[in-house]
Amino acid sequence: MKLAIIGGTGKTGKELLQQGLEAGHTLTALVRNPKKLQVVHPNLTVIPGNVLNPKDLEDIFQGKDAVLSALGHKRFLGPSHILSRGTENILHAMKTAKVSRFICITSMGINDNKYRLGLYYTLFVIPFIVFFYFRDKAKQERFIIDSDVNFTIVRPGQLTNGRKRLHYKKGVNLGSFIWTKMISRANVAHFMLGQLHSSAYSRKSVCIIN
Repeated sequence: MKLAIIGGTGKTGKELLQQGLEAGHTLTALVRNPKKLQVVHPNLTVIPGNVLNPKDLEDIFQGKDAVLSALGHKRFLGPSHILSRGTENILHAMKTAKVSRFICITSMGINDNKYRLGLYYTLFVIPFIVFFYFRDKAKQERFIIDSDVNFTIVRPGQLTNGRKRLHYKKGVNLGSFIWTKMISRANVAHFMLGQLHSSAYSRKSVCIIN
């Protein structure tokens, strides 16, 4: 398939690129800093750009079968709208390019999955460290849900750098009010790519944990 990848320089994004290329897909990655991406492959095209600039998205989705987003950042202090505004721009550009399939990572612990990242996140991490980041993730999800695209929102537990395993749990409302559930970035990428050939979670939000 011909895929557009957003957020390819992040840890999960790099897994998406690697596994996508291994699966034989043709990838176009939009990245802010191409120097951070050390992958060279005949089926990979790297385009410099920023999701906050709608003009950078005008042509990247043309002729693509789907868009996969691992968009993220490390700007945790103070209000931020990078995820929500960036996703809004992505959705608009997809509509213009007539691309309907969108697979996007957010997180467990927000919107109708609130409090299910465990007590450590609920009582400490979310309110004191990533409050604005998670608030923007929640808004990001609402933009996607309110859109006309054929979306799958992927909500991982706490991300790790563990290896890819073919056996992991996925479901609409997984998680725990007490314990923090985890999942490797490699497994998240594997699951996202698997949704290209599945309609099981079409226009749904799905949690994924070990």
